[in-house]
Order: sequence, then structure tokens, then C-alpha cells
Amino acid sequence: MAAKIFSGTSSQKLALEICKQYGTQLGKINIQNFSDGEICPIYLESIRGDFVFLIQSTYAPADNLMELLLMIDAARRASAEKVIAVIPYYGYARQDRKDKPRVAIGSKLVANMLVASGADRVITMDLHAPQIQGYFDIPVDHLDSHALFIPYIENLRLENLTFAAPDVGSTNRVREIASYFTAEMVICDKHRKRANEIASMVVIGDVTDRDVVIIDDICDTGGTLAKSAALIKEKGARSVRALITHPVLSGKAYENIENSVLEELVVCDTIPLRGQCSKIKVISVAELFAVAIRNAFENKSITKLFVHSQRRDK
Repeated sequence: MAAKIFSGTSSQKLALEICKQYGTQLGKINIQNFSDGEICPIYLESIRGDFVFLIQSTYAPADNLMELLLMIDAARRASAEKVIAVIPYYGYARQDRKDKPRVAIGSKLVANMLVASGADRVITMDLHAPQIQGYFDIPVDHLDSHALFIPYIENLRLENLTFAAPDVGSTNRVREIASYFTAEMVICDKHRKRANEIASMVVIGDVTDRDVVIIDDICDTGGTLAKSAALIKEKGARSVRALITHPVLSGKAYENIENSVLEELVVCDTIPLRGQCSKIKVISVAELFAVAIRNAFENKSITKLFVHSQRRDK
């Protein structure tokens, strides 16, 4: 029995880096496409009795999700002992509840499809809502980007550090990292007319002469982030930067970030960048996922990968 790592087409670069950190070669798989776009994955090596780890972020288009489901099904039919879906970015996570009449709960539907296709476990990072883990009836290892962001922030050596939540929903996420640094935090309370369009925003808390770090899980169009940064700067902040896990970066995101008052936008490589911006820096999640994969295979704890196990001595 061995651990074998394969990649879908959306996460090839990250998968290669994970394999390098793990100390193995990326498994051989051929993902064919019929002329009409239909997807057909074929494993080019035996996986009978093995732990198969399938790396695929499920950002748009939906083909990335369909490809992962077919890879899971193919692995199950090839008699893999365990099939683990490694999903650095879990798409449809923003559709996590019925917040208006007659809408889908997309994140629950995706969870159902992953289980139905034959996945035994899911390894992912920074779900938009942590409670999405409860949508699964299989184990979920939910990794935390704070393990990567904390060393980066420490190296900045900011004198008057304050953390900002870009909306009320991200308050708990930001409070945890602010607690680690025993730093103050503020909240940008926004009201939306519709998705990706802000009607109004206010900053709750004092940012005067502070070095502010905005923390969030997703940056989509960059509009909210740019407006938050501008408002924080207007309120007297000395500097504003953002650390965001998943760089969805759709629409005019690169333009919005480039033209913003942000000092920098630090993102993870859970989604490959599809454009260029002088303010964007990338931190790799490869080592974190390599450790999680190894521990899942060896049936070891992953507790050491989380912020609460690394707290400073007070």
C-alpha cells in the first residue's frame, strides 16, 4: 500500500510543488476531452490498494469540479484503498445557506456530490464558512492559512499593528489572528445591494496612525477590498495591506488592486494567478498540504498545523 498523488488540470503547478515537498513524483493520469468538451480521466498506472490523493481546486469553470468527481469515480472503480480529495480552494462555498427565498445551497450540493462519487476524505483550506465541514458525512481536514500568514506578518515588524475584518462575517477569523498577536482589530461593516456591489460601508474601531492588515478568505473582484482599504486610509491609518487566502480575482480585480491604496496584497497559490499586478505577492501552501497528506496517509494528527498550537508565550 502506497500514497499516490495525482492532479487535475486546474492545480498542476501546485500539485508538482506538493509532490516536491512530500518527496514523491506526481502520478500519471491522462485527462481526455471529447470534441464536445466531455471529460474522461484515465489513470496510467495501477492504484489498486493504494491511498490516492487527488489535488484539484474547484474554481470556475464548473468543469474543474466535474473533472474531480470523475477522477474520484475512476479511482474508486480502479480499486483504490482510499480516495482523498485535496481541494485547496473549495468552490461554491459562498453559497452556504438559504439567505433569501428560492436559492440553492451550493456548498451542500457539492459536498453531496463528492461523497456520492466515492471520496473517503476531503482536505481543504479556509472554507468561506467553517460550518461547511458539517455538510460532509466523511472526515474533513480543514487547514488554516494563518499558519502561513503569521510568519509573514511577524517578518514585517509593523510597529502599530491592527487587524481589520472586511465584513462582519469574517470577524471570528480575524479575531483569532489578532489574539495571537495581542493586537487590536476593527470591522468594516458593509451593506450590499447585490453580489459584488457595495451600497455603503463604515469602519467600526480606531485606525488612526495604525498599520492595518486586512484578513479574509476570498478576493473576487477586489472591489470590497479596495473600498475597505480606502476607507481605512481615510480614517487615518498609516498603512494598509491585505492577506487573502484564495485569489479568485475575477472581472476588473487586477485593475482594482493595482489602483487601490493597498501597500500589497498577499495571497496563497490555491488558485493560480491569471493576470499580473505589481502589488500581489504569493505564498505557497504546498508544504502545508504535503504535511497534511503525509499525516492522513500515516494516520497521524494534523493539530500542529493550526494557529492554536503555535501561540506565543504571553
